[in-house]
Amino acid sequence: MKIGIVGYQGVGKSTVFQWLTGETPDPSLSHTSQSAMCVVPEPRVAQLCEIYEPKKTTLASLEIVDTPGLSRDHEGSAGRLATIREAGCLVVVAAAFGGNDPSADLHGFDEDLWIADLDIIAGRLERLREQVKKPRPNREELAKELELLTPLYEAMENGQALRDMELSEQQQKVIRAFQLFSEKPRMFVVNTADDDSDFDRFEIPAGVTTVFAPLRLEVELAEMEPAEREAFMEEMGIEAADRDSLIRTIMDVSNQMLFFTAGEKEVRTWMIRKGGTAVEAAGNIHTDLARGFIRAETMTCDDLVRLGSEREVKAQNLARKEHKEYVIQDGDVITIQHN
Repeated sequence: MKIGIVGYQGVGKSTVFQWLTGETPDPSLSHTSQSAMCVVPEPRVAQLCEIYEPKKTTLASLEIVDTPGLSRDHEGSAGRLATIREAGCLVVVAAAFGGNDPSADLHGFDEDLWIADLDIIAGRLERLREQVKKPRPNREELAKELELLTPLYEAMENGQALRDMELSEQQQKVIRAFQLFSEKPRMFVVNTADDDSDFDRFEIPAGVTTVFAPLRLEVELAEMEPAEREAFMEEMGIEAADRDSLIRTIMDVSNQMLFFTAGEKEVRTWMIRKGGTAVEAAGNIHTDLARGFIRAETMTCDDLVRLGSEREVKAQNLARKEHKEYVIQDGDVITIQHN
């Protein structure tokens, strides 16, 4: 899943991108997009390494995309919106310095995306109404799509986001190709002044995970050596925001979590959607494992760390053999048995 860093021009999107990935933004790509991988920190890996002493460790990564900023007057926004649609989760950035009102920006940006979605569905409904009037082989199929889309459009017209609706499997299938913004999970990052701490004054939209951080300062701190950073922060009387915490928040908002594979060759973290099954986990590791799936030998990382070895986990009957529909839990350590 691509994590899109989105917002209006000049709010600090590229600074979030740099903070998360460590990659310097390329100004020549400001009107298109640029992407880089962001390693997902996982402290339990060190504990597993103490047990297995592996030759290699590998951490899962998120793909972070710095999308082109939208203009507040909507000039040239159509092409930029198309780029943003490719993201599976939106990190919406707003500025809270230099007289900027982040609450107004966040409300305005949400409204721009909502209008863009309404335009897409309205256009599709108009074409469907014309098409079902004419005799054609797929007329019933088109009439069914019209029936499914109409209540969604009406709900959105009343201000309801798709992410807050319970959609049927048929409705999900109908809208999948549209890549609608209001269906995507999202969170807010508010770019503050270095010395700002009074965040209660902002009327941030309710019900959305929000992180406040002085982004430029955070990038500068991240580039310092640890001892230099600590001395600077002590001298200035400041505390750094937790980049690792932000990454974990993005994981949570985007409905993703981690599971482990572990052995003497490698300890590794893998990404999977929350609610993902054992056969999906096998497919994430390698498609051959999913095709030939027999069962998943599973134990929890907590049990493994507490008892110190697989042998002890099995001796206490805490290792399980799960079928392909088993729902993976955060922190599961799995071994796939396959043909």
